[in-house]
Amino acid sequence: MGLEAADDAGVYRLTPELALIQTVDFFTPIVNDPYQFGAIAAANALSDIYAMGGRPLMALNIACFPLKTGPDTMKAVLRGGLDKVHEAGALLVGGHSVEDPELKYGLAVTGVAHPDRIFTKAGARLGDLLILTKPLGTGIIATALKGRLASKEAEAAAIRVMSALNRAAAEALDGLEVHAVTDITGFGLLGHGLEMARASQAELTILASRVPVLSWAREYAGMGLVPAGSHANRRFCENHLTLAPGVDAVTADLLSDAQTSGGLFIAIAPQDGEVLMKRLQEAGVIEAAVIGEVTGAGARIKVLP
Repeated sequence: MGLEAADDAGVYRLTPELALIQTVDFFTPIVNDPYQFGAIAAANALSDIYAMGGRPLMALNIACFPLKTGPDTMKAVLRGGLDKVHEAGALLVGGHSVEDPELKYGLAVTGVAHPDRIFTKAGARLGDLLILTKPLGTGIIATALKGRLASKEAEAAAIRVMSALNRAAAEALDGLEVHAVTDITGFGLLGHGLEMARASQAELTILASRVPVLSWAREYAGMGLVPAGSHANRRFCENHLTLAPGVDAVTADLLSDAQTSGGLFIAIAPQDGEVLMKRLQEAGVIEAAVIGEVTGAGARIKVLP
């Protein structure tokens, strides 16, 4: 499984019982605290392993540091990443750093899974429930942070969401009839949802009122603090998107919001949906919600109020 599938990670089958999963991700800071930045960047990179149904084994640092960055800042970034790798039950085995005008950090991650339990974006079926495991809005809050308009409470909420691993959500899928999975990152819920719809040749219907959203994000979106990437996501989807009357512009912006280290987006057989929600609640993934279902064919997304 490689570039042709446009999935969240590459997969190479080693044996009939073992597949190797590989992914890489890094970016510039989106929060002010260097430790939290490192933790968020690591959680984001690890997420692609979880989205494919895998278990991370080891990671390599990718670090770009300006000369003006002091050693304490560098150490804090790397410590944040290391703590998340350990929280995932994986090992940090090395990495590479270069001098760069702009600070960047992330991981290359290797994981494993059984070849028969690899999750992809393809396979969503008519009647499947659609479940999202984290609230939206981190992109909008990050934009407010850059403009020094975000409250301390909003910043803390965004950091909590972005630094949380998708490990518990992925482990809750064990043994259930899961048909498609991806994680919500830079393309937003609509963009990644459309990727699933296309790969599955399915129509996804999302109920906007059920989508979990950080409360501060709705306020800031109403103020126009929407990142450019979110507008690009909306344009990317517009020919395959139907917004029903009653879905306002702010809601559309939130559904398009470019996320960092967002939640898993899952298409699951309806008889297992309740089981999954119970498992998620018991595992502490308390903001997860059933946000819609697969309602037909046609590689489209329909949003209802």
